Parts: sequence; C-alpha cells; structure tokens
Amino acid sequence: MSGAAKQLDVTDHSRDSAGLTYVYPVVSRRAAGVSIGINLNPNNACNWRCIYCQVPELKRGSAPRIDLTRLERELRGFLDMALHGDFMRTNVPEGARQIVDVAFSGNGEPTSAREFSRAVELVGRVMQEAGLGSAVKMRLITNGSLLGRGQVQEGLRRLGSLGGEVWFKVDAGTAEGYRRINNVVMSPGLVVRNLRRCAELCPTWVQTCVFALDGMGPSKEELTAYFDVLEQAGTERLAGVHLYGLSRASMQPEADRLSPLPAAGMEEIAGRLRALGLTVRVSP
Repeated sequence: MSGAAKQLDVTDHSRDSAGLTYVYPVVSRRAAGVSIGINLNPNNACNWRCIYCQVPELKRGSAPRIDLTRLERELRGFLDMALHGDFMRTNVPEGARQIVDVAFSGNGEPTSAREFSRAVELVGRVMQEAGLGSAVKMRLITNGSLLGRGQVQEGLRRLGSLGGEVWFKVDAGTAEGYRRINNVVMSPGLVVRNLRRCAELCPTWVQTCVFALDGMGPSKEELTAYFDVLEQAGTERLAGVHLYGLSRASMQPEADRLSPLPAAGMEEIAGRLRALGLTVRVSP
C-alpha cells in the first residue's frame, strides 16, 4: 500500500490520494478532521448528475460489483497506517490530524452497490477491531433516491445499529429544482417519503448545497418549497441540516454558470431553518 503523495487539504477530495481502489482520505471541512472515504463507485457512475459535482468524467449508471475482500484489506491497511504509521504527520495539516469518520461517499451513489448492506457490516466490524471509539462515526452520504430497495433499507438499519448516521441530499423542493440542479425526474412527494423512511431507519442529517446559478440564488418560491419538503418529512425526525457552499470546482458542463452564494444569503436560509426547530451547521 502506498501513502498519499501530497499534503491533503479541504479543496482536494481526490479519490486516489492513497493509491487504493475503494479507500481514500480527505480533510473534511464539515466533519472537521480526516474523513476516510469508502468509494463504492470507482467507475464514476451515478444515477444523478448534480451540476456542482466534482467527479471528473461522471457518467450515468450504478456501482460495479464490489470486491469486499479487497475493500477489507484496503481499509485495514489504511487504518493501520493512519493510527500507527506516519500518515497523519506526513500528509495532514496540523490541527486536523484526527480521524473523524469513515464515510460511504466517493464517485457516485453508494447505495446503488448490490453489496452495500454487507459493506456497512464489514466496515463496522473493521472499525471496531481497529479500536476506533464512538467519536469516529460511520456515515453514509447519499441522494436518498434508492430508499425503496430492501437491501438499502437493511444497510441503513445496520448503519443505525452501529451508531452511524446518514447525510441525505436535498437541494431543492420542486420537481423543476431537482431537474435543474440534480438532473433527475423526482417529485417532492417521493423525496418526502424517502427522507422520512431514512430518518426512521438511521439518524439523518439533510445536506443542502446552496449557490448562485447564472448569478441568481434560490428563488423565494424554491426555498418555500424546500422548507415544505423538510416539514412534511418531519423536522422532529431529523438530526439537522448541513448547509454548505461551493468549496471545490464543479467538473460538470455548468461549472462556469455557478458561483458562491454570499455568506449573508446562506445565513438567511440558515435562520429560516432554525426557525423550524432544526439544528443547522453552515459551511460557506
């Protein structure tokens, strides 16, 4: 196993930084430390195409077959290097040299992998055997679109039983918003059902990317519909909302149409979410 070749920082979430197929480290600004990523989509395939996505050569599709033996070997090896070797000192900025989570994220929708549920069980076992305490969470970062599948629900049950949590993407509140931002045909009602089901199976945060498109931030109507989706899903069921901006360049054709939303605009949205009784974490 090779170590990361360069210093990690919050602007670079390269999936090959450790020279591995399924395991990659990043410095996460939202998680505030080293996040060990589990990439179940090394084929760069996703069932969505979000216009702010940083994955190069993204294509439509599902995860390939996952070699669970290789995943386990890579995760064990990397954890040993991070916990007992010089990886942190050599590759991570001072002040961020702690593992904060092991996250199913990567280059596509992780729940599209047929082995998703077994991968959750495997990662939980390896984390326990490595001596990672309860402060190091297992997380799933998902668009939530496949919650109707039994194996996805089983994976979420396992994740919840292991003390993990879900970060569930909700970037809009209307069918037009999902089409414009995520390039999917999706009704608000389906998002509500999937989000509610997810929160019943595992502690769930909503994660929302906010930005300006062609110089315009989210419209009043779109924001109202977005708040309505969260309320219909049940704000009391949700752990909170991660509201974040553009920290890394999009690799999609719309990249030059995107720009950060001013901090005041993000705080205004955060304030309205807090008024709904939600905990909100803002990462401009």
